[in-house]
Amino acid sequence: MLVCLSTNGPLVYRGGTPPARLLAATLGGIVIVERSSLDQPWRITGSALEGKHVSSLMFEPQHRGLFAGIHDGGLYFSPDKGTTWEPRSNGLTIEHVFSLGYVTELESVALYAGTEPVSLFSSKDYGKTWRELPALARVPGSDKWSFPGPPQIPHTKSFAFDPRDAKTFYACIEQGALLKTVDAGVSWHEIDSYSRADDVWYRDVHRLTLRPSNADEFFLTTGVGLYHSTDAGTNWRHLTDRSFRIGYPDHLVFSPSDDRVMFMSGAVLDPTSWRRSKQAKGTVLRSRDLGRNWEPANDGLPVDARANIEALCLYSYPGGFSLFAGNTEGEVYCSEDAGERWSRIASGLKPISKGGHYRLVTDPAVNAAG
Repeated sequence: MLVCLSTNGPLVYRGGTPPARLLAATLGGIVIVERSSLDQPWRITGSALEGKHVSSLMFEPQHRGLFAGIHDGGLYFSPDKGTTWEPRSNGLTIEHVFSLGYVTELESVALYAGTEPVSLFSSKDYGKTWRELPALARVPGSDKWSFPGPPQIPHTKSFAFDPRDAKTFYACIEQGALLKTVDAGVSWHEIDSYSRADDVWYRDVHRLTLRPSNADEFFLTTGVGLYHSTDAGTNWRHLTDRSFRIGYPDHLVFSPSDDRVMFMSGAVLDPTSWRRSKQAKGTVLRSRDLGRNWEPANDGLPVDARANIEALCLYSYPGGFSLFAGNTEGEVYCSEDAGERWSRIASGLKPISKGGHYRLVTDPAVNAAG
């Protein structure tokens, strides 16, 4: 019954009953939001890792461990759903843990941590020790990787794991590359057929999502829109561009009851425009036909607001699913009806934000306090 909401952690969680405990990763630590049953209101019940910018949260269901990647603070582990925490950074030579992922093979669980600057670390003993896999940062073309925001350092933003083979997975480098490994990170090759020379941003990949019913069908969110591939990344169709309502998509999840239905969150344009307009206008859209057509799924969310939705996740259970969204204003929203209606379940939190995105859509007074 535990679900994690963070900018760079896993997006899908599952359980046997409706969710009752949500952990939200913010600029000032983890906020715990709970309810006693499906028909009862959510309320803030606690906090953890206060003062730390939590970039990524991950609950691993087999051994029921909870992991938090910290902006310039390493990694923390909780054995009791977030009540107590301990550092688990042994072997991590880069302090900024940007993203987290895991893959299960029989009784074994492999953990992965992506960092800023770009690298990848793995753990086979549940985070007690970590080993760097340096090949990720050394693929041809890595000299072109950068990031627009200061200090222009690229990062390992997200992972996507092939459910058929624990050694095959993908890493999105922001900005710079979509990479694939078939040997658990020992070696990599780049998938670049989506990229065009006239793209506004150079290979600005955010997240790769594999369709649940067909792991060779890909959806890729980027700084220049959404892409679709039906042949494991050999060929791509550009479904949306910068003129679309979400010109800067990030998170994308499938409905567990029908994987033709997708939910996508993001901003109207890229962060460079937020700096000028002070408005990200983050929202959520829904497609019922694998991304060909899209409709608003934002009733109850702020309309044309300055905030961006920087975190989106889905929790499925027998008979239903819940969606959660968090924004740069420090608000958390929940939908229990497939995006038809959202309710605010927490507010007044520190920003839920990747890096310094929150600064681009807040005024100086909020910056000083943030």
